[in-house]
Amino acid sequence: MDKTYITSPIYYVNDIPHIGHAYTTILCDMLKKFYWILGHDVLLLTGTDEHGQKIEQSAKKHHQSPQDYTDKISEKFRQIWNEFKIDYDIFIRTTNEEHCKSVQKAFEIMYAKGDIYKGEYEGYYCISCETFFTQTQLNENNTCPDCGKPTDLMKEESYFFALSKYQERLLQWYEQCPDCILPQYRKNEVLRFVQEGLNDLSITRTSFEWGVPLLPNPQRNDSKSHVMYVWLDALLSYVSAIGYGQETESSKMAYWENATHMVGKDILRFHAVYWPAFLMSLELPLPKHIYAHGWWTKDGAKMSKSIGNVVNPKEVADVYGLETLRYFLAREMPFGQDGDFSQKSLIERINADLSNDMGNLMNRLIGMSEKYFTLRIDSHKVKTYFADEIKQIDTILESVKQKMQTMQPSRYLEELWKTFSLANSYITHYEPWKLIKQDEEKTMALLALLANILARSSFYLYPVMPESATKIAQALGFEISPQNYQKFITEGHLLESFTIQKIPPLFPKIQSPLLVENTTQDTQTTNHQEAKDETENIVNLIDIKDFAKIDIRIGTISECKAVEKSQKLYKLLVDIGADKPRQIVSGIAQYYTPEELLGKQICLIVNLKPAKLMGLISEGMILASKDENGLSLLSIDKPRINGSKIS
Repeated sequence: MDKTYITSPIYYVNDIPHIGHAYTTILCDMLKKFYWILGHDVLLLTGTDEHGQKIEQSAKKHHQSPQDYTDKISEKFRQIWNEFKIDYDIFIRTTNEEHCKSVQKAFEIMYAKGDIYKGEYEGYYCISCETFFTQTQLNENNTCPDCGKPTDLMKEESYFFALSKYQERLLQWYEQCPDCILPQYRKNEVLRFVQEGLNDLSITRTSFEWGVPLLPNPQRNDSKSHVMYVWLDALLSYVSAIGYGQETESSKMAYWENATHMVGKDILRFHAVYWPAFLMSLELPLPKHIYAHGWWTKDGAKMSKSIGNVVNPKEVADVYGLETLRYFLAREMPFGQDGDFSQKSLIERINADLSNDMGNLMNRLIGMSEKYFTLRIDSHKVKTYFADEIKQIDTILESVKQKMQTMQPSRYLEELWKTFSLANSYITHYEPWKLIKQDEEKTMALLALLANILARSSFYLYPVMPESATKIAQALGFEISPQNYQKFITEGHLLESFTIQKIPPLFPKIQSPLLVENTTQDTQTTNHQEAKDETENIVNLIDIKDFAKIDIRIGTISECKAVEKSQKLYKLLVDIGADKPRQIVSGIAQYYTPEELLGKQICLIVNLKPAKLMGLISEGMILASKDENGLSLLSIDKPRINGSKIS
């Protein structure tokens, strides 16, 4: 079994996790699940970077010790990854004793080899970025070229790593390993940086104490106490976490032979230049891949706490669902480029991709299989009638696989969604509601084709949306596992005869934003006054007692038929959790097909007096909204038990 090691950056503990942290970590979790499905033995590491002058200053500002300060924020990262169900195997903290010992040992090895020497460093230092810059690299007024904050001219005794010694070896590595850094244009940026010439790197500091101290060594005769430069300390966490430098070296070091780092573009240089040079010095294998992604903006603007537009990933997940957030982050941003977060885009993805394409396909399959075959599905004749369609789907899925292997998650999902779109198009083309009257065997084969498309696609859906993929698999009578991937994808088997399990709609449509955006006090005051003025213009005001008279319940449409001699009416049976379904006659035939309505959860007024329409009794009213764009049924953002009351 192939061993694979995937790492997120270890996150700097200067603030709570934001949407960028979530994006990176979700991508790592996605990669782990993808390679697990393929049969790899995968380790996933995440954690926190806790040393440095910036942390020391922040702790002092909060009247805490650096250790207490880092304990508190590190726990916030661990907590959110647990809530986000990130399947990490190791959570490393750079304040761990074993990590510190590993870093000290690595320093001594590089020092003994002659790759570390003592000197004096003078340069401009950015505390925020924990980075030194030359005068020529600075912006105007000696501000940091990366974050724009002021830098300090510093002169101190320092140990240097002989980075320039490894320039040619780095260039050889970039040439010999075409996909060691992706996307390719990011690799080209690194290549140009190294070709311009590398300066030796200052790797210790004496002006603060919060860091890994050097081991005592009489040969060095230090005039001051040195602590490790934060990047040497932090990068070594990738190997210290799996046993490097420990007295009894862990068997987990075998995973290092196939390591992949996921990083933001702002820290690519540290991972693609400094880190491989350190590894060369330590005579350790180099990472197989370094993937560098872009940054997130909010509604087209850079996120900033001062203007209040920072996206809290937990708030988004709590309101829209974790699965939805995972899909949106992976799909919306082409990997390597910057992406923009907006509720409008999120809702469009939910309604178009998740509800219309994937969710609707599952609903239609359940509805038709129940109506025509009492939920029984048999794949016996699929290849007899639909061999070309199966080949077409398999060709797409092979492309899907390649997109993940070259770290193109957005393209991966774009390709995967072609299978759902094709499956829906097969329904439109073959018209099973007509076909069943002519050829029952072929109709069964068509429904089985749809089931097998969903089954095969669910293996590739799993890395991004594990809970949704699992629900689909359970409904179709199988389990998501490497063994079943081998069976259904690699060997091409079809599902055996089974009874499909009815499940609630996976992704009901969302009509309006669910998350309240941050606004200024002035805007809030204005909106409040506008709302007050508008309310005073409403004539038929009611109080809460009037509203309490209306009994609105959640129901699932279990049957839908056109009413004879009517162009507008459907006769619906709606399950509201009672002994028998409610019969509803509703004028929505011009806006929905029966297949779109089957399995859909709707809002239903259940205490209206029964009415007779076209000779049929209607026992309630479905709630809907209509404007110049047409009619839309009111729905809920998450599936609920039939009969649940709306208040």
